[in-house]
Amino acid sequence: MVLSMTGFGRSHKAFASSQVTVEMKSVNHRFCEFQMRMPKQLFKIEDRLKKAISKYIKRGRVDVFITITGEGLMKRRLHIDWELLDEFHQFLGNVQRKYGITSKLSLNELLNHEDLVTIEEIEEGNEEIELIVLEAVTEAAAQLKSMREKEGLELQKDLQTQLMLFENCLLQIKENSNNVTDTYKSKLEKRILEFTNGFIDEQRILQEVAIFTDKADIHEEITRLDSHILQFRHTLDLQEPIGRKLDFMIQEMNREVNTIGSKANHSDISKAVVDLKTILEKMREQVQNIE
Repeated sequence: MVLSMTGFGRSHKAFASSQVTVEMKSVNHRFCEFQMRMPKQLFKIEDRLKKAISKYIKRGRVDVFITITGEGLMKRRLHIDWELLDEFHQFLGNVQRKYGITSKLSLNELLNHEDLVTIEEIEEGNEEIELIVLEAVTEAAAQLKSMREKEGLELQKDLQTQLMLFENCLLQIKENSNNVTDTYKSKLEKRILEFTNGFIDEQRILQEVAIFTDKADIHEEITRLDSHILQFRHTLDLQEPIGRKLDFMIQEMNREVNTIGSKANHSDISKAVVDLKTILEKMREQVQNIE
């Protein structure tokens, strides 16, 4: 099954007075990488969340956004440092008596001192909310995979179409490959006639043609390309991540095509080679998006 590496998934869960929202998107990446953005109180279950996503995603960069509204995982509590406040009050009294200051310190002025009055956030450790988050992450990951499957199906259809075009171009090369030697021999005889006033050394021509035929033989490259085409089709049906395999095969196919282009001294084959390379480039771009 072909899976795209791009997709989006979302899940929303309500629990008591809390709301959990998970959004997940993925893009192309050489490996499997997660970027988690979530409340710090969920850091302790980050590994569990990544393992849950890994059941659905094997390759690609996945950005995960988790938000919790309502009471969530934290409670706030007012904290007053009474001992420090007593010292502060005693200090002010001493200053007033010593210097005859009659103004009084207001409550607002005391509250503005961060060392005296602070608001503490207390982690509740609510396992039930953590389970809700895990459930939402799993649901979003399943939705993400579903989108990747749909896009993957379109990629597979396009690759099959491009592979068929590639095969047709290769067939043209096969048909012309048998004419390469005859074409070269004809050109060689014509050139010799021009420079020797009609005298032809048939033995020398046959020797030159034999050397050329050996250098220009592309049957091995064609055979390997036939094998790559079969392997490519087989790989498209595998139930596992196949992006890297397909990318490697396209590199090998491109190498064989380049060799054919450098060997075959034939205009029709040269034109077909250009077409093959164009098709491979389109396939390569598509394969870059496959898991």
